[in-house]
Amino acid sequence: MTSSSCAVVEAGRFRVVISDPCDLLLNMGIQGFMTFVSSHSNFFQELKLKNTKLIIDGNNLYHKLYFDSGLDLVHGGEYDKFTDVLHKFFESLSVCSIQAYVVFDGGCDISNKKLETQKQRFREKIRMAQNLSQGKGGSVLPLLSREVCIQVLRNLQVPFVQCFSEADREIVALANLWNCPVLSFDSDFCIFDLKAGYCPQTSFHWKNIVSAKDTRDCYISARGFSARKLCQFYNNMNLVLLPLFAVLTGNDYINLPVLETFFSKVNLPVGNASHGGRRRHTRIHGLLNWLSRFADVEEAMENVLNQLRVKDRDSVRQLLYSAMEEYSLHDAENLEQYFQRGFYISPTAVKLNLPEWVQLALARGELSPLLSDALVLRRVFLHAQVEDIKKSSAHLITKPVRKLIYALLLNISQDMAKRSKELRVQEFERLETNVRRSMVEISSDDISEGFSLSNLPQLPLETRLKLLLRGLDVKMKAVEVVPPPYRLILAIVCYWSRRADPKVKQHHIKALIMGMVCGEAGSAQNKPDEHEEALASLCEQIKRMRTEGAQPRRLILEDVHILCQWQCCLQVFIYFNQLLSTPLPEPDITRLYSGSLVYHMTQKLKASSSAEDFFVSCPWLEKLYRDCIHAVMCTVPRDHFQNRTRGPSGKSKKKGKVGKKGVNPQGADVLENQPQCDFSNRFAGLLLED
Repeated sequence: MTSSSCAVVEAGRFRVVISDPCDLLLNMGIQGFMTFVSSHSNFFQELKLKNTKLIIDGNNLYHKLYFDSGLDLVHGGEYDKFTDVLHKFFESLSVCSIQAYVVFDGGCDISNKKLETQKQRFREKIRMAQNLSQGKGGSVLPLLSREVCIQVLRNLQVPFVQCFSEADREIVALANLWNCPVLSFDSDFCIFDLKAGYCPQTSFHWKNIVSAKDTRDCYISARGFSARKLCQFYNNMNLVLLPLFAVLTGNDYINLPVLETFFSKVNLPVGNASHGGRRRHTRIHGLLNWLSRFADVEEAMENVLNQLRVKDRDSVRQLLYSAMEEYSLHDAENLEQYFQRGFYISPTAVKLNLPEWVQLALARGELSPLLSDALVLRRVFLHAQVEDIKKSSAHLITKPVRKLIYALLLNISQDMAKRSKELRVQEFERLETNVRRSMVEISSDDISEGFSLSNLPQLPLETRLKLLLRGLDVKMKAVEVVPPPYRLILAIVCYWSRRADPKVKQHHIKALIMGMVCGEAGSAQNKPDEHEEALASLCEQIKRMRTEGAQPRRLILEDVHILCQWQCCLQVFIYFNQLLSTPLPEPDITRLYSGSLVYHMTQKLKASSSAEDFFVSCPWLEKLYRDCIHAVMCTVPRDHFQNRTRGPSGKSKKKGKVGKKGVNPQGADVLENQPQCDFSNRFAGLLLED
């Protein structure tokens, strides 16, 4: 199966193949069209972008920048390096006085017609993740890349919005309203009549800023595609015919196998261009030539249908017109009011009667599309990662927390539970190399009486914090003594260290916290203080360790799998914290986690415990590291990290008694054994019972 795999939807007598834009891959859009237009310079005009607004396709941006930067795809991502790439990108825009406005897709389409496509593309990502785990090729985006991108935008104060669903039409409408170009790498934008053009990311040379000779002005050279130039080239074809061309060719929305009858019967003019002998390019060229004969869509449509059997024509006409609606701007949402006044109304969200605060939080990117899908569709896909394909999905560790999240989203009450059956959320996750669907049942026992989605932000901070700590299995008194930047992230480390399967070992925890402290060192490097010289030396050591870790080595899948579970915990608790209006400060994942660095430190710590002395040259970082380690170690039973031994009978025994619930990846029960802690340590109370 290729990345152009399509969903099959029965529509009358026809099987309609529909690709899903919710799952953003870089080869999305009209199949083969981007490479086709890129080979025709006369469809483009050369641009020198400066002193302008620029509408950026957000989902495409973080995919393309991550993949094009050669960053790690195997060990869980290099979010700090990705942060640097994002900073450099927006700095280049700023130097040229280009004001960026970033628009993200939201949740998936509310209809069910694309479900099979999502499953098929999910299978493809699972296979790519498997290939990456075996040292082969593939492109699976690290789990938290989107969250990193959004945090960077907030830190840089770059305006952005998250649409309720797919954002293409909103991007086009806003760009035409402001008469500015669009930056993306989606061939669907070639179908729209963009007044200021569409700039494919491959021709947007942001790394090479050009200075004007006679002035101090700088600009970014780019190429702007024009749908009007395309139509002029094809005998002044009517622009309104481009959506019909898109659906006949096969785009992200529709691909009718029955149309092969049309292509086999109609005599498409080829012209003089051979297009490198590519069959698809030849068809694109011929179809555009053929459509240019007709004055409007109605005339062209009838000539398409005339090539089909009479009994097929009405159904095909209906399907084609329905698919062409995806290129209509008449119901596009107005994003200008959001960027000018901080709000916009999604008609779909209004029809669904979603609380106003939910609509606003979604627009601001303060709630994940995954939560939107759970709320609206009652269906989520748990993203594929590079992990041990033979083991259970790494997402299993957060299932108890997701159940709490769903209960809050679906507004379960005891009265509702009595009147109706238990509500469910469908989860699609990996089962070896296949897609497994499981049902998460939500009942009144999963949430306390009196909570509802509509009044969630109005709940007292203490109540919202208590809900969050319930998911973490943390007591409020303990968390209050933890410094704010580390409250949530250390609590998540404790949750992960007790529930991961395979069991987390001490070197995993130490490596993870060492990675966090390295992130602190990187953040503090540009801040002058009395430790500046020692800090610079430490950062050089970190740089050398990164270089050493980048050398290709055999992948230890158990370590990769354990660290994948950490990322799952981090992601879900960030979402839970956001749903509760952040009772605890959100962790800065742009610096505090680098999967490749943590993986390499894990291997170093396995080989020698002296690797733990990494921060001795910076006493304040050494203290931070030791305090964090002590806080986490205080939350697990004393013998949690001891290896199994063989008794005289040959059966496995454990030294000391360990509560089985403490390491159950699905359990959320309190540990049977709590360790003794040094209460002089400021982190010591973390996760202890009241």
